[in-house]
Amino acid sequence: MEFGPLIKYYRTQKGMTQKELAAGICSIPHLSKIENNAKDANEETISLLLERLEVSFDEMEEKEGLIHILLKDLGEKINYYLREEIEDIYQELKALEHVIPFSNYMYSFELYKYRYLLFKGLISEAETQRDLLYKQKKNFSQHENYLFRYYNGVFLMIKGQFKKADEIFEALSLENNNESTNGEFLYHWAFVKSSLDQSGYAIHYGRLALQIFMNQHNFYRILHTLMLLGINYTHSNIYEEALVCFNHLIRNAELLKEEKMLPQIYHNMGYLQKRMNNVKEALTYFEKSMKLQPSKNFHYLVTKYTIAEIHFNLGSMENARDYFMLVKSLSKEIGVKKYRLLANFYLTYMDSSEKAIKYLESKVIPYFEETKEHKDDLTRFYKLLSDHYQNKGMYLEAVKYFTKLN
Repeated sequence: MEFGPLIKYYRTQKGMTQKELAAGICSIPHLSKIENNAKDANEETISLLLERLEVSFDEMEEKEGLIHILLKDLGEKINYYLREEIEDIYQELKALEHVIPFSNYMYSFELYKYRYLLFKGLISEAETQRDLLYKQKKNFSQHENYLFRYYNGVFLMIKGQFKKADEIFEALSLENNNESTNGEFLYHWAFVKSSLDQSGYAIHYGRLALQIFMNQHNFYRILHTLMLLGINYTHSNIYEEALVCFNHLIRNAELLKEEKMLPQIYHNMGYLQKRMNNVKEALTYFEKSMKLQPSKNFHYLVTKYTIAEIHFNLGSMENARDYFMLVKSLSKEIGVKKYRLLANFYLTYMDSSEKAIKYLESKVIPYFEETKEHKDDLTRFYKLLSDHYQNKGMYLEAVKYFTKLN
């Protein structure tokens, strides 16, 4: 512990002069050097100065030990996703915040605070904390430097800057740091790879993370990793493995009463069943998902749209129309242009396929091409347009979309 600054802190807080504090213990110049860390003092001198300040030497050392334990516990509880315990530990650390700057854990605390803010989703506060840490990074130990870079990668991941996050994780991994092979690191890297549509890498890192979490009996992270693997197995057309993941997820999420995850699990199982052409099973899972979701958010909108599209493909036009009308209204209300355009396309198609084709070319395709985020949708619509113009004998137009398709 940095006792010099600590003595100066309490002396100033109590309104004492250096002369008053030093009287009978040490000289004023000696005290000044102690307070500014220019001179080491023996334990007896430190004890006498603290005693006059009514601060216990042993208590300060105990608090430093407690700070170390709490920081370790905070990191562990975040890794295990134990929300209530995380909050309790963080509040204990906050109660020691006046002592932490004088301990050996000043930078560690600020780094774990950064991770805590990211965990809580307090992105604006996390960004402020990141900027504060950046100014101090030259003082970090090797371990603290690793944590800072890793948490910056998590920050970029949350912000949707997946390529930059991937570059950070790649660099940390290449440095052969043993810490870059822990479950949390591998899970975050798998998440980034999944978001970059690199399903092979996502599956590789996800499986490594899953094995570690299973060995640790880290139940919540097992669920999160199974979700990630199930999604990427689905995108890679490895349907049997995806089924295994989602069946495990449904059983365990219901057992742990993880109600926040169940709607997403049901939705992704529905998407898998749809990809496998099990349309009725898909519809069942999508409807189960929708019943568990709040009615005015993005995920609810996506599930409702997918149900509408299934009814359309089944030829159940009355149901499809009702759902697409609801999708159109909700997407306008919450400001999601993609699904408003898609709902308009299908509603138009049910009245006039020719008008729908024009709408697709003039509104939907330009928006999707501009945003560059909807490759699967674009592929589907390029094929639809290519087939449409080929059937009409308009081969130049058909070739135009066939070329884009490839």
